[in-house]
Amino acid sequence: MKRIHLLITIVAGWLSACFSHIYGMPPTEAAGDTITLAMVGDIMMGTTYPDTLLPYKDGAFLFRDTKQVLRRADIALGNLEGPLCDGGKSTKKDTLNNYAFRTPTSFAPLLRDAGFDFLSMANNHANDFGEEGILSTEQALHGQGIKYAGVKGRFEAAVIKRKGKRIGICAFGHNPYTLRHTDLQTVKRVILALQNRADIIVVSFHGGAEGRTRSHLPYGKEEFFKENRGSLRELAHYCIDLGADVVYGHGPHVVRCVEVYKGRFIAYSLGNFCTPYGISLKGISGQAPVVEIKINGEGQFLSGRIHSFVQRRGLGPRWDKNKGAARQMKMLSEADVPASSAAIDHQGNIRMKRR
Repeated sequence: MKRIHLLITIVAGWLSACFSHIYGMPPTEAAGDTITLAMVGDIMMGTTYPDTLLPYKDGAFLFRDTKQVLRRADIALGNLEGPLCDGGKSTKKDTLNNYAFRTPTSFAPLLRDAGFDFLSMANNHANDFGEEGILSTEQALHGQGIKYAGVKGRFEAAVIKRKGKRIGICAFGHNPYTLRHTDLQTVKRVILALQNRADIIVVSFHGGAEGRTRSHLPYGKEEFFKENRGSLRELAHYCIDLGADVVYGHGPHVVRCVEVYKGRFIAYSLGNFCTPYGISLKGISGQAPVVEIKINGEGQFLSGRIHSFVQRRGLGPRWDKNKGAARQMKMLSEADVPASSAAIDHQGNIRMKRR
């Protein structure tokens, strides 16, 4: 009898997948076959360079309001905007438009306690204190059991096992010391190599021009201070076409749109998440969403929710009862990716559109 029941379950699942593929119907959620991801943007918990700006109680309350969402996810991911190190010499020139960060290694346990499983190092601050800072960061994250990737010549990808699935995660940036997303051949090589190691592939990228006027997703290449920050629509779609299942971005310091493309989820920028000092938190720059999504065992998007937080200087992200991030991302998504297969409601829920 059990064998008959198992056979019926397998056939039903196969038929459902076939009809979903043929008729564009959304995939259904099966018990035990759902993986939850929680994704955030930039994290820089405090700095000791050039001045010491550290949060209250050494950051003990930074993630107070966000732990509930991050910890319940099967995998929580973000971007570590700067090294975890206690010394070294800054690689940045002391000019108006150059910023360098250095977060004490003693803050590393806060990331584990917050619920993070993976952090990208492919950004324009990972090298603020050179190789010493990169090695210190890797050691600090490894000590907390947190995976990382993105620095050229170091770790190109990580694999995390959850619910019988191998989730492969890679990270790209726009700086010479990162795996560059502006080099599509590098992107292709990394993703194709990861297919041999993982069942589901997640891609993180750091790109796009910066600032409160950059919240809309443009077509074509973006530049910032004459630096190529990538053609992000092309990049995201290229990754999915290669076999990626989830793509999420950060870098502009503001949130951008989200879309579902070929059944796969894309977030073009998750903005700032926990940057209590050193980065502007005015207006929309203070929005700090946690985007929680559910995918099935094949990586197809099932549903999601934008949890809205707003940053307070020196305190970190706090619940936003006005749902500012969700409302902003809903507006941007409707304006910038109208062909998306998903829609966002006023509560921040992301659901597949009915056809």
